[in-house]
Amino acid sequence: MPKPKESLNPFEEAQEQIDRAGKKLNLAPDLLELLKHPKRELHVNFPVKMDDGHVKVFTGYRVQYNDARGPFKGGIRYHWNVSIDEVRALACWMTWKCAVMDIPYGGAKGGIICNPKEMSKSENERMTRRYASEISIIIGPEKDIPAPDVYTDGQTMSWIMDTISMQKGYTVSGVVTGKPIPIGGSLGRDEATARGAVYATREAAKRTKLNLKGATVAVQGFGNAGSHYARLIQDEYGAKVVAVSDSKGGIYSEKGFDPKQVLAYKEKTGSVVGFPGTKKITNEELLELPVDILSPAAMENQITSENAPRIKAKISAECANGPTTPEADDILYKNGVLVIPDILANGGGVTVSYFEWVQDLANFFWTKPEVDQKLEGVMVRAFDAVWKMHEEKKCDMRQAAYMVAINRVAEAYKWRGIYP
Repeated sequence: MPKPKESLNPFEEAQEQIDRAGKKLNLAPDLLELLKHPKRELHVNFPVKMDDGHVKVFTGYRVQYNDARGPFKGGIRYHWNVSIDEVRALACWMTWKCAVMDIPYGGAKGGIICNPKEMSKSENERMTRRYASEISIIIGPEKDIPAPDVYTDGQTMSWIMDTISMQKGYTVSGVVTGKPIPIGGSLGRDEATARGAVYATREAAKRTKLNLKGATVAVQGFGNAGSHYARLIQDEYGAKVVAVSDSKGGIYSEKGFDPKQVLAYKEKTGSVVGFPGTKKITNEELLELPVDILSPAAMENQITSENAPRIKAKISAECANGPTTPEADDILYKNGVLVIPDILANGGGVTVSYFEWVQDLANFFWTKPEVDQKLEGVMVRAFDAVWKMHEEKKCDMRQAAYMVAINRVAEAYKWRGIYP
């Protein structure tokens, strides 16, 4: 029996998206087949000495999906559920995200099967450095540039950069992005995903004749992307944030509230729940509120065929990766909800990662206003290209974004040809 579509393994889902977009673009079947497979996969099993003296063997991956448009780019995640199919799918999606943003990168992703919550800082460092050493044969500023992802951060990237630098005998700052500022990080990187999503929301509001001043906003997920998104859309565009949530639940107030105060409250108490003057709601209820703008900024598969008919927002700006299932997409499109898909909406993060890499290679760093201005230009051009495809092909924005991206990668192949 075929699996129901909503429970496809992530890589099969990624391949299905390529099929759907490729057929609409009338791509040659052999080219379509080429785009459905990663170029290279590295599986590594390596020993790490734990604090109590015993040696534990970890398994890690680095999947390099496609480099037709430039060096591979993509995060490294540490998680107990990391699987090769998940890493393949994420590397595939990174390929399309870089292409839709029109930055000269291909897609990659890495991961280690581990539980960082149960590891000390020194164990994490030894694991990171050994993994960096194992994948050092395929990464480098001109080859493949990793970045942070789930349960990895600027410290993780610093260890990787230092490990590669020690092997080379000189500082290689461009081998990773998402680094702290003192060792070659870029200003504006911490809020880049959210800022990019806000620019995309602004462009969507223009097209749908929605005035952002006073528009009501609900944000599911109040981590880095969600908290910055709420703050920026309220402070810079005058929207009214009426609901936010985290893993413990959500808060709602018709009158709205200041996201900066909510963030301070969350840092003090561990959750947004209980913020004065708001009523408690569930994450599920937040998605169905009667708001103008919804931003799913938490986990994947939050909007499904079950709850999609009850989504009342005019615009859904996906700060998270994969928050909407394919079935839900069809329902939202039919109901007139404009979805700004993840590979477009949250492309600001990889764009400023690209800026960081450019600055590292040039050893010349930009001011925060310069970074923001360049990001705005990239986001607006990417949104315009996707909107044009959406109108031309009369399809939803996700399909349009995939078609723009896949078309760009296919064009690169047509010019480059097949070696030898």
